[in-house]
Amino acid sequence: MELTTITTFGALKAAGYQSKNIKTELRANLIAALQAGKETFPGMLGYEHTVVPQLERAILSKHNINLLGLRGQGKTRIARLMVNLLDEYIPYITGSEMNDDPFHPISRFARDIIAEKGDDTPISWLHRSDRFFEKLATPDVTIADLIGDIDPIKASNLKLSYADERVIHFGMIPRANRCLFVINELPDLQARIQVALFNILEEGDVQIRGFKLRLPLDLQFVFTANPEDYTNRGSIVTPLKDRIGSQILTHYAADIQIAKKITQQESEKLESRTCTVHVPELARDILEQIAFEARESEYIDNKSGVSARMSITAFENLISTAERRAILNNEKETTVRYSDLMGIIPSITGKMELVYEGEQEGTSFVAQHLISEATKTLFLQYFPKIEKLKKQEQTTPYDAVLNWFFEADAFELSDEATETSYKKSLLSILPLKDLIQQYQPKVADIDVPFLMEFILWALVELKQLSKKRTADGLSFNDMYDNLLKGLS
Repeated sequence: MELTTITTFGALKAAGYQSKNIKTELRANLIAALQAGKETFPGMLGYEHTVVPQLERAILSKHNINLLGLRGQGKTRIARLMVNLLDEYIPYITGSEMNDDPFHPISRFARDIIAEKGDDTPISWLHRSDRFFEKLATPDVTIADLIGDIDPIKASNLKLSYADERVIHFGMIPRANRCLFVINELPDLQARIQVALFNILEEGDVQIRGFKLRLPLDLQFVFTANPEDYTNRGSIVTPLKDRIGSQILTHYAADIQIAKKITQQESEKLESRTCTVHVPELARDILEQIAFEARESEYIDNKSGVSARMSITAFENLISTAERRAILNNEKETTVRYSDLMGIIPSITGKMELVYEGEQEGTSFVAQHLISEATKTLFLQYFPKIEKLKKQEQTTPYDAVLNWFFEADAFELSDEATETSYKKSLLSILPLKDLIQQYQPKVADIDVPFLMEFILWALVELKQLSKKRTADGLSFNDMYDNLLKGLS
């Protein structure tokens, strides 16, 4: 017999259903998942050997959990994934606003209906997807929002005194009985509200306007907090922090390879793209390196963090920049170009908390600076270092490229050039092809134009070539060209 077909309390007992609280439920299902070799927190890339084991230990210990970390580290995602460790369905008394367990009713409504109907008490089933409650803590959150308040209209309609618990309109937490309850940005919650939470965690009772009500709520609390919040906006009161069983530190991706996987997993998958967009692996590396540079930048407040969402939205903008050009050129296939990285700047500027020096320079400057630093960092992983000072007779791997630009009038790349025109222009720089053949001989043919343009931009950043905007694109020149024009 399918349990969810049971509609009365008597039939539920006859079926041998065993009731358990939510922490026991999570623990039992986690043990089953571990024994079966299943992934307990799928998609939490980079956390497999750090955060996930700590989460599993906390659940096995039946702890309430505080996830402490900078923004964009997947704290809320972790909390939502915990829903998968709940039973698929649980029974509750039909009509109960607190999801009352028929074996352990806590509300006056549930106790009264069981006393009246006994085994004929109607039963409904709650799916685990409906057992997730989330509240963003803000300074204006009140006791009434979270716990409840006396409802004078209910008292009037039912002709009850304010001493009767039935006049209470319950808030989010009692209504989340037998559920996961997540409070994001816990330090933003006023201290007196945090004390009320402490009372629920410790004593299992609620106090509303002096009305003390014993209400042994069955909840799994998950709190999230940013370390910056402790100093900038508020703090977690000590008694509450003491009652949170496990505080788990989250972190950003440890390396570019993990960061790329996260970006690929989380970026928007648009099924209606008008063309096929190929993204060279180097372009993906640069995107992630930008975030790594940002977390170390002197212009950015590193205590605030740089969210992984920056790389995700930047990747989406990068694809859209290439797609837009293909639409204009009526092309069905295109490849991301290095110059397309300029299209990701709006995705960067809104996701940085700048320090004073950064504010002075401006968000656009800082964004371009990060792209420049990422370019220089990765260039040295692909090609030999350029010495700032060298002897006159000393040769370098870049001499042939620089001589080509010295002899050429200028080299121009149009922003909206067709694929054919773009490739033809770059492939005409034969010393550039030779340089790639020597140091990156295994690069795929489709990625060669991107790598060639990447070299040009890197040589500009390393003061070997000059670059300037033209009416419809960019012009690359040797450094002497700019110097002579300046003198003239």
